[in-house]
Amino acid sequence: MKARLLTGIALATLASMISAQTMPSGANVLPKSPEPFAGTIGATFADSKPAFQKPVEAPVNAPNILIILTDDVGFAAASTFGGPVPTPALDRLAANGLRYTRFHTTAMCSPTRASLLTGRNHHAVGSGIVTDTASGYPGYWAVIPRSAATVAEVLRLNGYNTAFFGKHHNVPQGSDDPNSGPFDLWPTGLGFEYFYGFIGGDTNQWRPKLYRGTNPVAEHHMDATLDHYLAEDLIHWVHGQKAATPGKPFLTYFAPGSAHAPHQAPAEWITRFKGRYDQGWDRLREESLTRQKAGGIIPKDTRLTPRPAGIPAWSSLSNDQRRAYARMMEVFAGMLAYQDDQIGTVLDELDRMGQLDNTLVIFVEGDNGASPEGDVTGSLNELGTLANGMKEDTGWLLAEMDKMGGPDSYQVFPVGWAWATNAPFQWTKQVGSHLGGTRNGMVVSWPARIKDKGGIRTQFSHVNDIMPTILEAVGISAPGVVNGAKQQRIDGTSLVYSFDAPDAPERHVRQYFEMIGNRAIYDHGWMASSTPGRLPWKSGGSSGLPTDYKWELYDLRSDFSQARDLSAQEPDRLSALRTAWDEEAKANNVYPLDDRQGTMRAMSARPVSPRSFVYWGAGVSVAQSKAPPINLRSFSVSAEINVPSEGVKGVLIASGSQFGGWSFGFDGGRPFVAHAASQKPEDRFRIDAPAAVTPGAHQLAYDYALDGKPGQGGMLTISIDGSEVARGRIGRTAYVAAGLGETFDIGRDTGAAVVELPGGTDFNGDIARIEISPR
Repeated sequence: MKARLLTGIALATLASMISAQTMPSGANVLPKSPEPFAGTIGATFADSKPAFQKPVEAPVNAPNILIILTDDVGFAAASTFGGPVPTPALDRLAANGLRYTRFHTTAMCSPTRASLLTGRNHHAVGSGIVTDTASGYPGYWAVIPRSAATVAEVLRLNGYNTAFFGKHHNVPQGSDDPNSGPFDLWPTGLGFEYFYGFIGGDTNQWRPKLYRGTNPVAEHHMDATLDHYLAEDLIHWVHGQKAATPGKPFLTYFAPGSAHAPHQAPAEWITRFKGRYDQGWDRLREESLTRQKAGGIIPKDTRLTPRPAGIPAWSSLSNDQRRAYARMMEVFAGMLAYQDDQIGTVLDELDRMGQLDNTLVIFVEGDNGASPEGDVTGSLNELGTLANGMKEDTGWLLAEMDKMGGPDSYQVFPVGWAWATNAPFQWTKQVGSHLGGTRNGMVVSWPARIKDKGGIRTQFSHVNDIMPTILEAVGISAPGVVNGAKQQRIDGTSLVYSFDAPDAPERHVRQYFEMIGNRAIYDHGWMASSTPGRLPWKSGGSSGLPTDYKWELYDLRSDFSQARDLSAQEPDRLSALRTAWDEEAKANNVYPLDDRQGTMRAMSARPVSPRSFVYWGAGVSVAQSKAPPINLRSFSVSAEINVPSEGVKGVLIASGSQFGGWSFGFDGGRPFVAHAASQKPEDRFRIDAPAAVTPGAHQLAYDYALDGKPGQGGMLTISIDGSEVARGRIGRTAYVAAGLGETFDIGRDTGAAVVELPGGTDFNGDIARIEISPR
């Protein structure tokens, strides 16, 4: 017994020694250990002295934190950075704080958000690409590791309340279903005590699919677009937080999905911009350059980089094209201006409550450059263009102009406007090698601390700097261990040094970039950039491999816009920078490089399940990642239902929306199947049975036989109790359900419906069992 006891002590001592050796030097551990009991315990209360544990408290006078991250907004969109869209709330914030004109993102959504939340390089936290196209390599798993605790988790464990409002695009496919999770990568699993928003790349601003925590929010009629309701919910949360714990600071993260597609806004906000962009994208870009120089946002000698091949000159377009494209820019402007107005409402309320003075506001205008994904013509259906083969000509766009920005449009503007609102830089979103993809405006305001109000900061900065900046501002050191997980290094650099020192030498002196094969490295003022191998508004890959790309070289100390390629003059410097990039890539899990984009990359990454899918009643909605792959394969459906005496109505099965999806329902008691390859009339197909289903128990069967490859269409039959009652052809099918976030529904059609039905889409009978078998 004594030997076993000594052995146990020795093992415990050894474990302690190993733990001490593996613990980071000077590390602090979260959650903090409770203080030892300071009272006394006697035999009874009479000879005992109580002592309660003290709750964890934030440092004295720690500021509230408000992080704002907008979506797909280029450097030259907002008036604050010389753009053509008035953003008075952001202007006012900048006048009371600082503008950072050399701030950088990763060139795409999920990676930027992962880097912002963790303070780490995006590949180092498994977020080298958007979650929708994650692949089986450590840098691209779309899983933020426990070794990279978020700023929300660190602040929560240091006495803050934390809340998140808006878009969360850091949940991997397969974990995005609210029925079964897992939920560790949802906001409530990443340190946010409260979440109200949506999961995924975008949502319909008029008919969003929203979650509170991990629970779906019941749908209701919306008189405005989503930004209004996000701002309203944030204000309500702050009211409650300050009512309950007035002395406790908060972290709020406001991440609206605007101005990502779908470009949607209240009609009166779109009308404000009628005729404002008729001059076209070439002239608009020149006007922005003039404003940027006059406002001191860019150096006076900045050159305007030329229009890329593939984007037409505005002067080359027909009058009809100009009308349609100008209208699409008006919609974008209405969306961005409305967003700014809602943010202004939040700032005004914080000011009214006396909270704004000691609130550190970090406002990043765009998670990447403006989006080129509308291609040359723009689109009224984002996924129709990107994935589903939708064809749109100028006549169609003109006919739909009155619907632009409303609930029957899911639009994104032409790439020419993206290029224009990225002035003065080259390229756009997706292009991590060039500033048009990675340079975004940032405003920092903290009235109680920042004295140089209205100042401009030109030090190099990156989205991974935000977490260390917040920690230093609050007075918290980065933890070495969080919830038992040893923490990996924080890659960013605090920017607090720059608050009072406009001319201080920059401290973030080296940073690699990579997105979809496009690479760059910044090092002490120089930037080496690979030349894009494909146009970012085209799906697929380049004609070769990413390793075939040429490289360019820029001296950003004297060339703000990346306008002068010095690779021929400085080959040795370029070679050294390429070697440095390779070192960073190996250290951050960047390899293997993959420049494929769109359906090609998504389909190669996503296995197709061979199993059958069974549902045991109505009212079930699952994420598309958990749904049967009926867009890609032949399938059969067997449904056991009971029809009420008054006749059957509603939807049995629905997937997607009017912009791309399936609906199996009843109209006037008659079974029908409808498929929308897009919202265009020629892309909508419907097969109806000739007679209503009689009351009582029935077994319905649907069989779809694909002609050949996905997207080509096929033959669909409807049978009742073993007898075929209808047959018809689906002309072509969508590859993916649209829009993003639309679910696979049983007994209803949530979100934007595939087919609107009198009385709504709720199925009024009983569903005993539905089985869907892809084949």
